[in-house]
Formats: sequence, structure tokens, C-alpha cells
Amino acid sequence: MSKIEIKESKPEDMKYIRKWLSDPETLKWYPMCNDREIEDAAIFWISFVKYGAVLTAYYNNEAAGIVNLYLQPYQKFSHQCLLAIIVKNEFRGKGIGTKLIQEIEKRAKEKFNIKFLHLEVYENNPAVRLYERQGFVEYGEHKHFIKNLDGSYQSKKLMQKQL
Repeated sequence: MSKIEIKESKPEDMKYIRKWLSDPETLKWYPMCNDREIEDAAIFWISFVKYGAVLTAYYNNEAAGIVNLYLQPYQKFSHQCLLAIIVKNEFRGKGIGTKLIQEIEKRAKEKFNIKFLHLEVYENNPAVRLYERQGFVEYGEHKHFIKNLDGSYQSKKLMQKQL
């Protein structure tokens, strides 16, 4: 039987973020397009470890996914935050994304007193179904948000969930 375990992330988990974002199949759902941008994103993401706002999922003891709360530093915004999640390609469809979202929601509510979680998802991303199953609803869209290297554009859906 497969086992999913969720642990508080450590700074050294940044290697997973770098590796997963460097995978072209994963990268097409994130706005980075080169190694420098991936490195900047990984550094920013892992900077929230010191607050206990990043969780790593293990599937049969192998790192399989990671979720992050981008906590707001200003009091007027501290009731809400952006959630970001990556599940390694070969582990998708195994309940890891669901478990990561459920665990980070619990932490957001109990530890950080978050009332609203937001996420941003680019058009045609199949993860939208996961987010909808977890209770996130679309509240807006940024048309032509990303201009891809080939000159095409992608829109970004904005989703939120009240905790």
C-alpha cells in the first residue's frame, strides 16, 4: 500500500523545487522561462520555510510534491495569502496534491489565522479540477497575462477559498 507523508519543509528541499520547475512539463504551468528565473523563484519559495509555511510530501519515502503559503508581511493583508503547489509529474493523480492542500489549509487557518487562500493557475492547466474539488472558486482572470517565448499569450485564472 502506498503511503503519503507530509512534513514541514527544510531549506535543503529547495533542490526539489529547482528540479521540478526545470522539467518542461511542469514549467509550462509556471511563469519562469530560464535558469535564473527558476533559481529566483526557488529562493523566494523556500524563504517561507523559516515561518513553517512550506510543506513537502513524500510518497513511499520519495519527495513527491511541495506546497507554500506566501504569507503577507502587512497586517491589513495578513488575513489572506497566495498558495503555490508543485507535484512531481510521475506522482500526479495519487492524492498528493489533495493531501498537500488539505494540510496547508489546516496550517493556514490554525497557525497563521488565514481567512482566504488564493491561487493563480494558467489556462488549460489540468490542476484546475483539483482546486475546484478542494473548494476553490474562480473570481477573475487576467487575459494575456504571460507572453510566451514563441509570442503566444496565456491567461491566468484567479481562484480563492474561504477557510
